[in-house]
Parts: sequence; C-alpha cells; structure tokens
Amino acid sequence: MITQKEQDTGLAARVPGSKSLTNRLLLLAAAADGTSTLRAPLVSEDTVAFREALGVSGIPVTSGPGDAFWEVTGAGRGPAGPARPWCADAGTAARFLPPFAAAGHGSFLFDGSSQLRARPQGPLIEALRALGADLEPGPGNGLPLLIRARGLEGGELSVDSSLSSQYLSGLLMAAPLMRRGLRIRAGHLVSRPYVDMTVALMRRFGATVEESADGGLLVLPGAYEATDVVVEPDASSASYVFAAAAVTGRTVTVPGLGTGSLQGDLRFVEVLEQAGAEVRVGPTATTVTGTGPLRGGFTVDMGEISDTFMTLAAIAPLADAPITVRGIAHARLKESDRVAAVAENLRACGIETSEGKDWITVCPGVPRPTRVACHRDHRIAMSFSVLGLAVPDTISLDDPACVAKTFPAFHDELRRLFTGQASS
Repeated sequence: MITQKEQDTGLAARVPGSKSLTNRLLLLAAAADGTSTLRAPLVSEDTVAFREALGVSGIPVTSGPGDAFWEVTGAGRGPAGPARPWCADAGTAARFLPPFAAAGHGSFLFDGSSQLRARPQGPLIEALRALGADLEPGPGNGLPLLIRARGLEGGELSVDSSLSSQYLSGLLMAAPLMRRGLRIRAGHLVSRPYVDMTVALMRRFGATVEESADGGLLVLPGAYEATDVVVEPDASSASYVFAAAAVTGRTVTVPGLGTGSLQGDLRFVEVLEQAGAEVRVGPTATTVTGTGPLRGGFTVDMGEISDTFMTLAAIAPLADAPITVRGIAHARLKESDRVAAVAENLRACGIETSEGKDWITVCPGVPRPTRVACHRDHRIAMSFSVLGLAVPDTISLDDPACVAKTFPAFHDELRRLFTGQASS
C-alpha cells in the first residue's frame, strides 16, 4: 500500500459520517456532564432512531443548521425513567442504550421493528443480569425489553462476544457510571476494531480504561466530560465507492478518511489492493484507482471487517479466479443472514457460489439480468448496486430505499461519481 502526504485529486466522494462513530458519540455525550457537539454526524434512519430514543429518555439533542452539527446535553449520569425508547431497526440502539438505562433510575421499555426483535440479545441480557439489573426480556431473550433501573454496582464480568461486539461496547460505555466500575473479559470476540473504537472514544470523553495482558479491560468509575468531536466519513459506506472505482477504472478519493481513522473497515482497501487496485492512504484522505480486471485466486479473512465482505463478494464475479471470504459466521445475524443473502442473489445472477457456516466462495462469471432481493438490508442493496454499475442493465433492487438506514443519498452519489449525472 502506498502512503503519501498528498492525494491524487480524482473524483471526491461525498460519503456521510460514520454510523458507528455517531451512535457511540451520542451515547457518550448523553452520559457526559455538560453539552457536547457532534460535527458532521450521520443523519440516517439508524442515527435518528438513536437520538430520538435518547430524547424520550430525557437527553435532549438539538440540530444545527442543515444538521451540520448536533448538540447533546448530557445528564452526567444514567438517564431517568419512565421512558419507552423505540429503536426501529437500529441494532446499536438496542445494544448500547439498555446498559446506559440500567445505570440510571426508573423504568425503560425498549422495543423495535420485527427485524430488530429477531436479532439476538441474549449475551447482553445475561451480562446485565449478572450485574444485578432487574429486567424482563421478550420472547427468545430479545425485544421488547423492560428494565427497572436502580443503578449498577459493577464488578467483574465475562461476556460472550461471538455473535456481536456491540454487547461489549454497550457495557463498556456504561461502565464509568457503575458504582465500582467494571472489569470485563470477552470470550470469542468478533470485530475487535469496533471495541478498540469504543475504548478510544471513551478515553476522549475522559474515561479511564486499562487493558490487561490477557486482553481484559478495566474501566474505573468516574464522570465523562463533555467534548466537541468531528465525525469521520463512514468507512463501511466508503467501501462501495472504493469498490466502484476498482471495477470501473476510475480514481476516487474519500476526504476525511486517512491514516488516523478509528474505523477498522478502512482496511477494506487492503483487500482491493490484493485484488489489483491501486490504493493510497494519506493523513487526511484515501484514494483508490481501478487498474483493470480484478485479480482473484485468493482467500481472505474478513471477520474483523465483516460489514464490507458483501462489497467484495458482490464484485467477485468480475475477478479472473475464485475469491473466498472466511471468518464471517456472525454476519448471518445482522439485518439479514448476509452470507445466505449474498449467495442467493449471486446464484440468481447465474454466478457459481458456494457457502459454509463462516465462508463464501464466488467464482468468475458474467451476471445475467436479476432483480436482487435486498431483505430490507442496506448493505445488500449497496453492494449489488456496485456490481450493477460495472455490468450495466443487469441489476435492479426490490427495495432501493433501504439504503436510507446508513447512506440516504447513496444512489444519487453513485450516479454522480460514475455516470456523470448530477445528484437531485
């Protein structure tokens, strides 16, 4: 990978702010003492659901002109009920907010869409029980979830993080509000970069977090401090414009996403480089240039950047040899069973595809015209849109609007960058 101080100009992509950063920052600002400012936040269905859930829990979030910034007036402690937070489809809201609520006082009834109700919450429920929380989960240990909060004592805890790192992140962010803090160990941790992101942001808000040699984390009790933060562009969303550059032979730059990024998903450009693209990562921007047909014939573990595995799988038919992605079992428990959904849609395109519990192999082929089943999953829609861009008039989506979950202007931006059509 080439690292340089100055980026080639190319096409500058307008990638919205990171969902992972925006929702973590909302939670930390809500717990801080004073008013924090989040600059360039992601404004999407998931982040709006998160901020509205905070609002009904007594944490006001106000918008600047054009949503250029959000101001969060924190409580300096856990929230006070009663409240009925609605999480919509947002997994981060359903997993970050309950520990925060349990560290507060009063009753909180968390609920969400049927899609969110189907997503696993068991490890978080068990962890909160172990910390003494009084709660009543819904069917299958999921939503709706009633919490009768009276603060959390804290102590020591082991968390099964084999399904999602979000359970661990939610508990960590609530830990300074616990009376004794928290010493926590995570078994079978997936998506470690997201936990590293959580810890870095906690420290930015003044928390004391120490890591032991065995990978355990100790969070001391204390107050968060209000902070002003600029939200980076979303690296997962950037994967689509980077992949589009790789398969169209264009040069695309994402400003604001560089070597200092907190987002592990920026490592997706390393996979594109392995597939033959030219990649430059500088201090303040990342640029990808397509250099010709994609190279295949490799296997890559994308367990730590699993939100981008679909981007690679969707363009893998354009490579000159099969590509195998491993380490993605937990991607079956997201908005959809993403491994099965990708395989199903690729086969519908006439592409030879095989899958196992934690892997998928995609063979080269010429896609035939197909209507992609999005399964209400924004990442399925965006990934296959890139394939459709590379092979015109082949791909249509049964639910193009589902991209609003994280990248509302996605279709307009893809047209602007790669077909020369101005955004509406």
